[in-house]
Amino acid sequence: MMDALAVVTQLRDLASEPQNREAIVQDQGCLPGLVLFLDHKDPNVLLTTLQTLRYLAEWPVNIDTMKNELGMMVSLENLIEKQGLTEDLLILAKDVYDVLSSPGNTGTFRTPAQQQQRKNKSQFFINSANKKAKTVTLHIEGLDGLDQRGMCEEALLKVRGVISFTFQMAVKRCTVRIRSDLPTENLATAIAATKVLQAQQVVKNETGEEVLIPLSISGSPIQENSQLPDYLPEDESPEKDLGRAVSRTGAKEDGSGSWLNAAASFLTRSFYW
Repeated sequence: MMDALAVVTQLRDLASEPQNREAIVQDQGCLPGLVLFLDHKDPNVLLTTLQTLRYLAEWPVNIDTMKNELGMMVSLENLIEKQGLTEDLLILAKDVYDVLSSPGNTGTFRTPAQQQQRKNKSQFFINSANKKAKTVTLHIEGLDGLDQRGMCEEALLKVRGVISFTFQMAVKRCTVRIRSDLPTENLATAIAATKVLQAQQVVKNETGEEVLIPLSISGSPIQENSQLPDYLPEDESPEKDLGRAVSRTGAKEDGSGSWLNAAASFLTRSFYW
């Protein structure tokens, strides 16, 4: 049986793949459901929903549809003004709102050169202007494939104070956005706990050259998130449908249909909570 956290977690994983983002936004059930989840009482559902929206907003053609979706901007505004919201949620809600409301973010056509320029300038979830968060770039030894990336993602998701992260697999790097009071060593400790990966911090020296700085590993337990989004059980996980634009990495092919349709159906039913 699907629940809200399982659905939005899988939807976030789909949205993390660029080729899926337009299809998710164009689906008639997913975007309204995500708007609905912006008012969810579970902070884990709320955080994952914001992460999903931030991924979707990285696709330029999605911007107009997203900001014009009924309730989207109002729900984000209400969330930003909400009393008692955690710092992580507030930072991410402001990020999503700023991206959608920025005049320069439209779905207009871009030349390949413009697209590359935008790609170079924009990193997912990163906003250097926010003083309550900082960005750390890590070089990760052992980050050789999707399995190792998954291990790294799982390790980082456990660290309380991690807001978001994005990978550059070709150069074995991970750019992590964290709360300003979170020691960088906590990231290295979590990554080292995989027994496969090891992290060093990437910084620039006085001449502007990038250098790798070893990070100490903490001997004491790091503060972890108390609840992590779970994946759907294997017998409930729909399989990859090669005939559809949206796919879930690692899923097998069978006749069970599109996972996106199942998620959209759940989200549609959610309107009757």
